[in-house]
Amino acid sequence: MKIALLHDAPAACARPDELDGLAQARTVSAALAEAGHTVIPVPVSLDLAGLARTLGGMAPQRVFNLVEAPGGRGCWIHWIPTLLEGLGLSFTGAGSAATFLTSHKVMAKRWLRAHGLPTPEWFTGDLPTTLDAVPSRWVIKSIWEDASLGLDDTSVVRAEPGPRLAAELARRAPRLGGAAFAETYVEGREFNLSLLAKGADAEVLPPAEIRFEAWPPGKPRLVGYAAKWDADAFEYRNTPRCFDLVATDAPLVRRLEELARRCWRVFGLSGWARVDFRVDGSGRPWILELNANPCLSPDAGFLAAAERANLGLRDVLERIVAAAGPGGRRARGPADPP
Repeated sequence: MKIALLHDAPAACARPDELDGLAQARTVSAALAEAGHTVIPVPVSLDLAGLARTLGGMAPQRVFNLVEAPGGRGCWIHWIPTLLEGLGLSFTGAGSAATFLTSHKVMAKRWLRAHGLPTPEWFTGDLPTTLDAVPSRWVIKSIWEDASLGLDDTSVVRAEPGPRLAAELARRAPRLGGAAFAETYVEGREFNLSLLAKGADAEVLPPAEIRFEAWPPGKPRLVGYAAKWDADAFEYRNTPRCFDLVATDAPLVRRLEELARRCWRVFGLSGWARVDFRVDGSGRPWILELNANPCLSPDAGFLAAAERANLGLRDVLERIVAAAGPGGRRARGPADPP
């Protein structure tokens, strides 16, 4: 099968997370080639007309979409599936609507809330607020960017949801991709649940807990940018991924799996995905965010979860490619609110 593999064009001064995207593209390309496919890597910039011409001349049977930030901006991620849908090409992963909904974290939270799924309260700076309760602490996050861009200890602030917090969002927005929001800080455990297409539905892979080991008192429990990308940082060394959960966690795991499956269905996800949770002190899970096409680089959490399920990289990729379907874009998309 001829497969066009789309990935972000490398930036002149690439950040560690952007370099990881290139490693992902090399890994996926090599594995698909070893499986017998003809793989043509295509670096993607903001020249969408040029990309359309390239794909038209190539006539691939499938497009493997690994683009995360066209032109270095996460807010344009849905442009690529939109283009592929317009060209009538069969491509892997989420469609344009699901990509937009999951990548815009505030829209995702609204969609979760509309479907009765638990997500922490949030504040965007719009006044007045309609929060059910006033949280004591907030985490200031980028609305669009992933990879925990700009997330560190200083991201946790104490403020009422009013003008002062709105001003803080505006002040931090430029280094958070241009748009920020505040989310209730949930003290507790953190879990990642990966999902992989299986037939018409999805298989939930073994849940991973991100543990905060030897954490100093008062230090916010965050998986920030340093925890993911700075190998010399305390946070990187002390946030191991753990699949060996105790037996008493079984009811919690079942609840997390149920919520992850519901997210897959109501957002209209396809191919592969990940749902991130915090579990508070009372054992209640909260959905933080969703990643429609999570990283497939060798050291990423998705492939670690797949390995725990006795699935190799080739198994994962073949299931992702199969989920794209043989013809034009499938009609699957986000479910209407109940």
